[in-house]
Amino acid sequence: MNIFASNIKLLRKRRGRTQDDVAFALDMKRSTLSGYENAVAQPGIDALLLISKYYGISVDTLLKINLSGLSESELSQLERGYDVFISGSKIRILATTVDAGNNENVELVNQKASAGYRTGYADPEYIKVLPTFHMPFLSKEKKYRTFQIRGDSMLPIPDGSWVTGEFVQNWNLIRDGQPYIILTLNDGIMFKVAHNFIKSDAQLELHSLNPLYDPYRVDVKDVREVWKFVHFISSAMPEPNLPREDMASALSALKKDVEILKKQISKTTILQLPFDE
Repeated sequence: MNIFASNIKLLRKRRGRTQDDVAFALDMKRSTLSGYENAVAQPGIDALLLISKYYGISVDTLLKINLSGLSESELSQLERGYDVFISGSKIRILATTVDAGNNENVELVNQKASAGYRTGYADPEYIKVLPTFHMPFLSKEKKYRTFQIRGDSMLPIPDGSWVTGEFVQNWNLIRDGQPYIILTLNDGIMFKVAHNFIKSDAQLELHSLNPLYDPYRVDVKDVREVWKFVHFISSAMPEPNLPREDMASALSALKKDVEILKKQISKTTILQLPFDE
């Protein structure tokens, strides 16, 4: 059976509709629809457009993407209108795991596993050996994964915290100033506040919460996964936040001290240089 026939049969059954129901809605004979679903007839452009409009899924997706190979969360996104061909982004197939009831697991990527995740993120064999768990307050229609972060760039979220993210299929929907877990080929897993420059420069600008770290940009072609921040879990008590004015003053004073130190080192070096006789 071809992809289109398989897809429209799957979508009809997911809606709980009979062939008579769909044929009536499309104003076509049931035998015609049956021919399309069983790949014994090929629809013309008008029929393709009708079916695309009925299911809210683009013709490109219906013809090119085998929907039966997608996870439940990805299918749910398509059915809610997040069709990547319509929105202009590239479809991304996520390696995932499900429990005995076909419910999406939340996989756990700890610090030791993070190095392997950079190369194994798309390998189902790698993903299925990750520890899994469930959080009852998370939506069953979305895909989540939890990562253990390292470093102090996102303070006051402490080093070693467990950060849970929701899988982002369409990167054009990344919102400025919001936190995301981002996987790149060069740097691996990063937890940053993102600014979206995909349409203008094909880049994301990444910011840290810790003001000691400068923002920087990454090319979208180097990004492999994006997860929208949902929550974090930590056994460490966060340090109290300084008021914004105090933090700015402390950072300014630190910069001045560094400049003074540089000048002192420069003068000492000049004084120690030998003179020509």
